[in-house]
Amino acid sequence: MNQHSSGREMTRAVSAVGTETHYMPGWANDFETEALPGALPQGMNSPQKCEYGLYGEQLSGTAFTANPPERTWTYRIRPSVKHSTRYIKIDVPYWKSAPNVDPDVTSLGQYRWDPVPTADGLNWITGMRTMTTAGDVNTQVGMASHIYLVTESMVDDYFFSADSELLVVPQEGKLRFYTELGIIDLQPQEIGIIPRGLVYRVELLEGPARGFVCENYGQKFEMPGRGPIGANCMANPRDFKAPVAAFEDREVPSTITVKWCGQFHRTEIGQSPLDVVAWHGNYTPYKYDLTTYCPVGAILFDHPDPSIFTVLTAPSGQPGTANIDFVLFRDRWMVAENTFRPPWYHKNIMSELTSTASMTPSRRASSPAVSACTT
Repeated sequence: MNQHSSGREMTRAVSAVGTETHYMPGWANDFETEALPGALPQGMNSPQKCEYGLYGEQLSGTAFTANPPERTWTYRIRPSVKHSTRYIKIDVPYWKSAPNVDPDVTSLGQYRWDPVPTADGLNWITGMRTMTTAGDVNTQVGMASHIYLVTESMVDDYFFSADSELLVVPQEGKLRFYTELGIIDLQPQEIGIIPRGLVYRVELLEGPARGFVCENYGQKFEMPGRGPIGANCMANPRDFKAPVAAFEDREVPSTITVKWCGQFHRTEIGQSPLDVVAWHGNYTPYKYDLTTYCPVGAILFDHPDPSIFTVLTAPSGQPGTANIDFVLFRDRWMVAENTFRPPWYHKNIMSELTSTASMTPSRRASSPAVSACTT
């Protein structure tokens, strides 16, 4: 059921976490959603008493004074700060963060990696394998590129990154992300955005699963400016999907792992932290179907810069220069005069990492690429 009130889109999910997923369309919308009727306060963010005895908390994605601010108000069964033990540092040896402290820096050049073999007993955290890093996680500049390998679900184990937002690009298998704000299913030909600070667990629906993760230390991903292209083509806001509210009310021994300053720490809790019954705001996870991307290309001769295929971009402090660009070279017609060569080779300040998505019988493979500024 869709309702419109005060310029916001509202979708109600009347049941708790189940097997069916529902989404709300739009990029950076100010959403409203509730899993129980009346759980979402109207006209205020922090009433003295919330319905159902819920606790009101704010999840901030920007500084309070940012323009526009990004934040989401959540209304949950238990306070998120409730845990049984202090955080204890743990070792996650294959998930690394910038800067690279290895004195032997990989030289410039073109490299190709063989597929990383899977193994039993790998979940979202233990199955992460870092390929390269740039910048500095402590100063919130740069990124890291990982491969994920998942052969088992996280059971009563939860995770969040205080370092970064994660751009997830599945290659094989299907994953379900149970987040504080709802459920997102991801499979090949889709991507997902998990915001910094959002608690979630990852369940394996079809596996084994593998794919790619771009860990963004800097400013959030946003849609690129289209300039003279105008209002249409490339990625359209309506094709980004945010989840509706869904919650777990379970008191069971569990753990939360946090990534902070490149280190991992874990604490014990006595309940599921995914107990947000209702929320409103514009700081949310998203999924996006790459097959809805409409490419723009050469009409007469020459090949346009690869930036014309940008799906999402994370800005840096320098206008016109991105911290990260996520680019999609999807199937498209390429007909032009006076040229036969593939796109020209170029050297610049951007380091490019290219992956090939899995093939389907009905379409050729698409190649997502991540470009990261390393200067």
